Amino acid sequence: MLRQYRDVVAISTIRTAILVGFLARLPLFGAGVVVTLHVVRSLERSYTEAGIAGAALVLAIAVAGPWRGRLLDRYGLRRVLVPSIVVQSGYALVAPFLEFGTFLIAQIVAGLFFIPVQAILRQTVMAAAAQSQRRTVLSLDGVVLEISAGLGPAIAVAAATTWNTSYVLAGVFWASVLAGIILYVVNLPLRRSPSSSEEPAQELGAPRPSTRTWFGLAVGALLLGAVTSTVVFAGTDLSTVGILNEVGKASSIGWVLALWALGSLIGGLVYGGLARPISPFLLLAALGAVTMLPALSTGTLSLGLLLLVAGLLGQPTITAALEQLVDRVPEVARGEAMGWHSTAMTSGLALGAPLSGAAIDRWGGAGGFVLVGLLGFVAGLSLWGLSRLRPGPRPATSGGR
Repeated sequence: MLRQYRDVVAISTIRTAILVGFLARLPLFGAGVVVTLHVVRSLERSYTEAGIAGAALVLAIAVAGPWRGRLLDRYGLRRVLVPSIVVQSGYALVAPFLEFGTFLIAQIVAGLFFIPVQAILRQTVMAAAAQSQRRTVLSLDGVVLEISAGLGPAIAVAAATTWNTSYVLAGVFWASVLAGIILYVVNLPLRRSPSSSEEPAQELGAPRPSTRTWFGLAVGALLLGAVTSTVVFAGTDLSTVGILNEVGKASSIGWVLALWALGSLIGGLVYGGLARPISPFLLLAALGAVTMLPALSTGTLSLGLLLLVAGLLGQPTITAALEQLVDRVPEVARGEAMGWHSTAMTSGLALGAPLSGAAIDRWGGAGGFVLVGLLGFVAGLSLWGLSRLRPGPRPATSGGR
């Protein structure tokens, strides 16, 4: 397993993408919590209004995902980055001084033009790696994403509780601008080298297949699975908070959730070293099954250990779905496909919180685990059964199917 990761990291483009990606994702994951704290602390508005502002940013990023990905496919990295750098710079200059109404509009604009980090990085690492290395490189990228997702909000909260949130808000978006400039200068390749014998390369500006030629039932099922997986993730977070609040152990929330993240990191690294893929739908079903286990916990330690076990299937479920998605989409349309995948993941996070919240209100924290776990289990088995009844098309090449 270590040799597989060593071979991947030995590729200079992948090393650069992983490092730049780690830094570029920090402001992406830190922005939401800073916006929330800015609305509550500096604008002195309610948490409901803070939630609306945060949701406006996140939903705008989600809506823009396929559109920005399509632009990446058509025009390339630098031409897509320039508008993002300009808009993010404007936001960083004016947003800290806006009243709530105009601030809300600024959130939407900033979200629509947020740098499409996920699509850029995943296209880059897939173009640089051999087809036999995709599982490993996607797992490595997923592990780095998990680390950024943990550190980004933590750094943002620490900064926002130390300094004026207006300065921190501007700082987060200036960091996003800096990430865009670095990506522009480095100019990561989004296409496989023309000399590659594995897939024929296609230049930017070449005829691009219509979305409907590759966005069929198989791709739709993978995206539905992505939505469901993040419903499970969001529900796990909220149910953990709920069950610990019930027993007066709110101070343990941080380290207990960290155990789930640790499990996900371990699972992702192990999955990346496997010789054969596993169906993302079976992984989703298994994820749902083990997510119900924390409902049986008898204390904080047992809850943490059961979450560690549940986390082992988190990153593998995402990686397996991405691997299949890449195989089913022509190379010249992968930016759009990655955009759709990011939108699906974000949509699941948005749905998971209210679904599990309703279950927690009615049945307690244990009920939240059971609901989202059962949803993941049933959805995974159903999608797996459908995929067996209706085999998907053969993997796509850059020229289409």
